[in-house]
Amino acid sequence: MCSLRVPTMAASGLASLPILRRVLPSLLSSRPTHAVKEIFYDRTLILRTPLRSSAFGICDLPQAIKGDTDVLLKGLGDKNTIEDVKRIVELAKRASLRREVLHTDFLTPPVLKESMLVLERLADVKIVAQGGYPEAERCRLSVGHPDALTSDPDIVSALSISGNFSFQPCSHGDFLGAILGTGIVRNKLGDILLQGEKGAHVLVVPELSDFILSALDKVGNVSVSCKKIPLLALEYEPPRTKSLKSVEASLRLDAVASAGFKVSRTKMASLISNGDVRVNWTTVTKSNTTIKTGDIISVSGEGRLKIGEINSTRKGKFAVELIRKVEDDTQIGTRSVIFPDNINFVKGATTDAGPGAGVWKLNFSCG
Repeated sequence: MCSLRVPTMAASGLASLPILRRVLPSLLSSRPTHAVKEIFYDRTLILRTPLRSSAFGICDLPQAIKGDTDVLLKGLGDKNTIEDVKRIVELAKRASLRREVLHTDFLTPPVLKESMLVLERLADVKIVAQGGYPEAERCRLSVGHPDALTSDPDIVSALSISGNFSFQPCSHGDFLGAILGTGIVRNKLGDILLQGEKGAHVLVVPELSDFILSALDKVGNVSVSCKKIPLLALEYEPPRTKSLKSVEASLRLDAVASAGFKVSRTKMASLISNGDVRVNWTTVTKSNTTIKTGDIISVSGEGRLKIGEINSTRKGKFAVELIRKVEDDTQIGTRSVIFPDNINFVKGATTDAGPGAGVWKLNFSCG
């Protein structure tokens, strides 16, 4: 492969340049072949030999973009992630070529991470990631030429979903299911920040804010009301974490995860083979998968585990730092009390708030 540095121009006008007419014949082979001309955004024209003269006036830009994208994506493992990143790369190239700004929907953490790594290798492409707050997991990307993307676009809106969740607490899945039940697809939603008894704050694409306000009236069995709030009004408390050290003979997934989640290695191997374990948000079914610093291991029903520093011991083993979120002893929004069997509950006691204000009167007998 050879390359020529050429001035910026439209693809269709490349063949008319006198310099190309003088230089290209020396690149031809003796056998009939075809030419593929690719324009990279760093103003480099890539010519793959063998070529033929009749192809000089043709520049197959879609094919050029496809070929370049495949090279950029080489080494990515997960097939679904590759397809998502490929679409984002092509979106970025189109935005840069047209000198406009385009936006993705909310991306999952692995797609976001891989997309940013790939896009940083493209010249004349600027990227801005926004999720609504600094610790956001699901973010949107704005991509475009640096001359066009000069500020952070307003592409994330926040909604407050409120209701009385004191006696009927709802989980992240309850809020997500209720919103998706209105007909919205997942990639239009960002993070959901639980607010205990008050409800939740939800990040969404701005164009669907009004629809959610009018369509969402219940989460679980709790009636709710929705309103728009500024991003600065989001209430988010970074999770408290604790770390522990574990010395392992290898960095196999089943060994490290069993230590982090405090389950037997046999049980962890079973969870892995059943597809209940994800590494960096990608399902892994092989117990011998190697773990490295920065990996996030998720187990269905058990939470997440982040891999911290990994150091070798003098005996050839591995000292692994395992970081887990600290759960509160009591769940916010849940009031759980154990009463004897001889206690009956009667709703409708009178209080200062008026008759039947959701207060419960206890009728019980002793002995």
